[in-house]
Amino acid sequence: MHDTNARTGGQILVDQLAAQGVEHVFCVPGESYLAVLDALHDSSLEVTVCRQEAGAAMMAIAAGRLTGRPGVCFVTRGPGATNAAHGVHIAEHDSTPMILFIGQVERGMLGRGAFQEMDYRAFFGSTAKWVTEIEDAARIPEIVQRAFHVAMQGRPGPVVIALPEDVLTDMAGAVDAARVEPAPIWPGPTQMAELQKMLWAAERPIVILGGGGWSERACAALQRFAERFDLPMATSFRRATLFDGAHQNYAGEIGIGPNPKLKARIDEADLVVLLGGRMSEMSSQSYTLFAIPTPRQKLVHVHADAQEIGRIYHPSLGIVATPPAFCAALEGLQPPNAIAWSARTKEARADYVAWTEKAPTIPGRVQLGEIMVWLRSYAPDAIITNGAGNYATWPGRFWRYRRFDSQIAPTSGSMGFGVPTAVAAKRLLPERMVIAFAGDGCFLMNGQEFATAVQYDLPIIVIVIDNAMYGTIRMHQERDYPGRVSATELQNPDFAAYARAFGGHGERVEETADFAPAFERAVASGRPAILHVKIDPEAITPMTTLSAIRAKALAQQKA
Repeated sequence: MHDTNARTGGQILVDQLAAQGVEHVFCVPGESYLAVLDALHDSSLEVTVCRQEAGAAMMAIAAGRLTGRPGVCFVTRGPGATNAAHGVHIAEHDSTPMILFIGQVERGMLGRGAFQEMDYRAFFGSTAKWVTEIEDAARIPEIVQRAFHVAMQGRPGPVVIALPEDVLTDMAGAVDAARVEPAPIWPGPTQMAELQKMLWAAERPIVILGGGGWSERACAALQRFAERFDLPMATSFRRATLFDGAHQNYAGEIGIGPNPKLKARIDEADLVVLLGGRMSEMSSQSYTLFAIPTPRQKLVHVHADAQEIGRIYHPSLGIVATPPAFCAALEGLQPPNAIAWSARTKEARADYVAWTEKAPTIPGRVQLGEIMVWLRSYAPDAIITNGAGNYATWPGRFWRYRRFDSQIAPTSGSMGFGVPTAVAAKRLLPERMVIAFAGDGCFLMNGQEFATAVQYDLPIIVIVIDNAMYGTIRMHQERDYPGRVSATELQNPDFAAYARAFGGHGERVEETADFAPAFERAVASGRPAILHVKIDPEAITPMTTLSAIRAKALAQQKA
C-alpha cells in the first residue's frame, strides 16, 4: 500500500530517487534546494559533496556509465547551473543517462530577473533530452519517473529539472512512482535475415562498436557472435571497453591517431556493421572514412534512435534497436559453412598487437609507452579515466581494456574529466583499482576534486603527465602557424606537493625506471595519490615531435 501522507516537496523528491533505485547522489550544496539537503539527511542515499559543479556533474556521468541508470547531480541556481552545463554537454555526446537537478527562484519571482534566476529550458534546450521545471510538489513523482524513462530510453542522455525553492518546501500528498526500466527496442526478423544474407555474401567484413546503452550481458552475447562468425571487431573513439582487448577477434580502436592498418582495413571492407555508434567526427577521421551520403562499403547501421539512421550516412540496411536487444537477436544468426574472411581477422589481430605491443621511442627520459605497457600488466582490470589532451593518446593506444566497465573517457573531448570521474568510480566500486590520467592543463580544470577523494578516503591514483603546455593546441598551432607560439605555454605547480597538501600521497617521476616503484608505493600508501610525470615537450604524440610537425609545416609553406 502506498504512503500518501503529506510530505515536503524536498522529501517527496528524495523518496522518488530511492524508488528509482538511486544509491548515490553528487552535489555542491546551495541555498536554493535546502529542503532537498534536509531530506537527504535522513535518507539511505549516499551523498558525495563535491568542490565544483562541473566535477559533480561529471561524477554523475561516471555513475551513469557504470550502472546503466541515470547518475544524479544536484546544483544550485545560476552559477551552479552554468558550471554543471559542462557535464550535460558531455552526457549528450557520450549518450550517458544522467539527471541534473537545479535550484530555482521561487515561483512568485519568476520572470523578474531575481537573484541567480535563469531560463533553464532556453539554456539547456539544445543539449539535454528533456528540460523541465516542477511547478507543483504533487507532480514530483510523475516528473521524476518520466525523467528516468527519458534519460534511459533509446539513445541515453541527460535530463535537466529545475526546482523552484517554494515547491520544495510545499507540503503535498503524493503516491510514489514505480521504478522505471527502459523498453528494449528489438530488431525485426526480416532485418536480421537480411543481415545474415549480407554477411554470407561478404568477403571483407568488419564490425565497429560504439554509442551508449550497452550492458555486460550484451557485450558477452556480441563476443559469442564474433567467435561464431570469426569477425574482426573494432571499437569507435573511447569505446574500447565494449570488447575484450585481449580477445583474438579484437582489431583496435578507430579514433584519434588510429592504427593506419586498421583505418585501411575499414576503408577496404565490403561490409561494415556499425553497431550502436554514430560514427561522428573523431571516429570517422573528420568524416572522411565513409563517403557522404552513400558509403562505398555496404553499411549496416544499428542504432537505438531512428533519427540517427541516415542522418549522415545512408545505410544499405538500417536497424533501429538498442544494443542489448540487438546483441540478443544475434544469437539466432548462423555463420556460413565456409568463412571467407578468417585469414583477414587473424591479420587484423596481428596488426593490433604489433601496434600496441612495443612503444616507439619518444624524446626525453620518460617513455610513456613503456609505462603504459607495464601498467596494463600490473593492473589489467583497473578502471581507467581520462579527460582530453595529447597525453590521452598513450593510454588510448597502449591500454588493453578487458572489462565492460573499465573505461570512462569523454567522446566530447572535455578537459578536466578524469579526476572527478575517478572519484565517482571509486565511490561506487571501492574494490576496484581506479587510475586517472590527466595532462597538466587538464588536471587543473577539475583537480580540486582530489580533495573530495581525500575527504571520502578514496585511494584513486592520478597520473599527471606534465609537458608545461596545452599540448593539443600547441600541436595544431605548429601545424597551422609554425613557430608562432601563442597562449599555449603553462607554468605549473609541483603536483606531488599538491597531493600531499590535501592529505594524499604524491611523488615526482622524471625517469622511466622510477615509475613502477613510485606507482607501487602509491598503491601501498592506501591514500589518494598523484604521480607527477614530467615529459619532454617535444614528445607530443607517440609517433611524432613538435619539431617534426613544425618542419613539415614550414616546408609546405615554402613549396
